[in-house]
Amino acid sequence: MRMGRQEKKRLMPELRFPEFQDKGEWECKRFDKVYIFKVTNSLSRDKLNYQQGVVKNIHYGDIHTKFSTLFDIQKEIVPYINSNESLKKIRPESYCVEGDIIFADASEDVDDVGKSIEIVSLHDEKLLSGLHTLLARQKKKKLITGFGGYLFKSNAIRQQIKRESQGAKVLGISAGRLSSINVTYPINKKEQQKIADCLSSLDQLIAAHTKKHEALQRYKKGLLQNLFPAEGESVPKLRFPEFRGKGEWDTVKLGDKTNKIGSGKTPKGGNKNYKVTGRPFVRSQNIGWGCLILDDVAYIDEETHSSFLATEIKKDDVLLNITGASIGRSAVANQLIAGGNVNQHVCIIRAKEKKLNPFFLNLFLMSQRGQNQIDGFQAGGNRQGLNFGQIHSFSIPIPPKLGEQQKIADCLSSIDKLITTQSQKIKALKAHKKGLMQRLFPSMDEVKI
Repeated sequence: MRMGRQEKKRLMPELRFPEFQDKGEWECKRFDKVYIFKVTNSLSRDKLNYQQGVVKNIHYGDIHTKFSTLFDIQKEIVPYINSNESLKKIRPESYCVEGDIIFADASEDVDDVGKSIEIVSLHDEKLLSGLHTLLARQKKKKLITGFGGYLFKSNAIRQQIKRESQGAKVLGISAGRLSSINVTYPINKKEQQKIADCLSSLDQLIAAHTKKHEALQRYKKGLLQNLFPAEGESVPKLRFPEFRGKGEWDTVKLGDKTNKIGSGKTPKGGNKNYKVTGRPFVRSQNIGWGCLILDDVAYIDEETHSSFLATEIKKDDVLLNITGASIGRSAVANQLIAGGNVNQHVCIIRAKEKKLNPFFLNLFLMSQRGQNQIDGFQAGGNRQGLNFGQIHSFSIPIPPKLGEQQKIADCLSSIDKLITTQSQKIKALKAHKKGLMQRLFPSMDEVKI
């Protein structure tokens, strides 16, 4: 039998904890039925400081760049309002309370427009919501503290906010537009708590792995500084036991230890001539700090490649970015890009066999001493660009034994592997969280009921 109308879809998430399977549908209300907006200030950065004060202030830029979804004031670095700024006109209800949601109302990126945090712990400190922010407070306590932060990160609400955002170069969301979106939540507060606990525990795990990743990076940075001689020194602070007392390091010009230093050019027609298969075409965005970033590598056809033979990449070439904001980043070419080409922003440095280990050279370029030389060639420190003559003249400290170069390269390569593994763990955890978020909250189609 045909139904007169389409059956109404129930408002429930795809994934629900077993004890709440029979607890009924989620509630769906307009934002302005659940929240009311409070007054914020418009204090710019120059009216804030990180040293002292009585009242702290949320700047929208910090919501975009550093604050956690669940904001604990003791775990965040928050600026104070300068003491010479009068707060007499600030009404008591404008001070943040736990459970408030603060939105950044402006962004250059559609993915960040309306990005939000939830105030979960203030520890009796005074806090205000500042420039380019919207401060929302519940009319009645329908949502537990800790749930709202994740709710406003859910896919259905983020899609509504993006749809309501407006602007050309800078996107914005107003209180009026935000008021019209639909907010969904389970009526049972124990279910809200269960969802919040699940996602916050995952956030804590991500944070722990991120700290480990940062510690490994600091460790590598310290080794880079100590495994190469400091400026004016002839031996490094750290030396492997088998090479202690094996002589001082020499300082040579990079051009004396290379077979090639040169860059390429962009094909006629630019990116219109890039292909999805063919010869890899390496650009500056494909060169990271000591690693290749090949997620968006371009390709060129054989005919174009044949006209660029002088800049064909060979395995173990050192690739150095020589212009733009990423100048100084370098990586060693692997088999995946060997046989490809580089554009004019990337320089190929081909070390002489048995004279200079390419992995050792790459590490030196990333070291503080190597970066200081790159900076030193830039007018006013603006890192505008390097020419081939400057690259030829780089001073490279080299140990007397080639084996010591290899030992240093192997040591730091093993740390790079640990860093890469840690990055992959973080990426996997974030992907897992994203998948959970999509299933623990109703979809956009369900919210449109």
